[in-house]
Amino acid sequence: MVTPVEFATHTELAEGLRTLIRELEKRTALREPINMVIAGGMAIHLYTAARVTTDVDAEFSKRILLPADLIVETKNGDMLYLDPSYNSSFALMHEDYLQDAVPVPIGTEFVHVFVLNPLDLIISKIARYSGPDAQDIAEIISRFRISADEIQRRAEEALGGYVGNTDCLRMNLRDVLATADRLTRGSGS
Repeated sequence: MVTPVEFATHTELAEGLRTLIRELEKRTALREPINMVIAGGMAIHLYTAARVTTDVDAEFSKRILLPADLIVETKNGDMLYLDPSYNSSFALMHEDYLQDAVPVPIGTEFVHVFVLNPLDLIISKIARYSGPDAQDIAEIISRFRISADEIQRRAEEALGGYVGNTDCLRMNLRDVLATADRLTRGSGS
């Protein structure tokens, strides 16, 4: 995977995330470390600074009760919250996505923050592939020069663990592969 990554941790949105996590630590009285793996729009923002979102899609390494009223306001007035309905089981995920997640130096005490690696972030967006997903995927492909072959390999491995009709997923994957071909053509990848 691409290393090292320079994350956008000093934007107003990232500062809001840091405040949200610190408030989570305080309100849940955390006394031992817990891993938080971020997906979705916030992960895109941390990689590219190009995406704005108000919800944080995250899963935790231990069970934790998220305070329902945990919302912070960013400096630009957006309300940021942890999405209590996020569930990675509803996305296309490679079986190694947690162990391949990338640490983000966000400076919190007990919550160790990770984001899906760029390739897994693309794969995770294939199942839904609506709204801003196509642009998010294009941003990550461009930023990290991820080839269609890399995406196809990882997606096919992820599809092996998927239960259900894969016709729509395969159609979305074809669109993503076409995007990767277009964006990386001639880049030597």
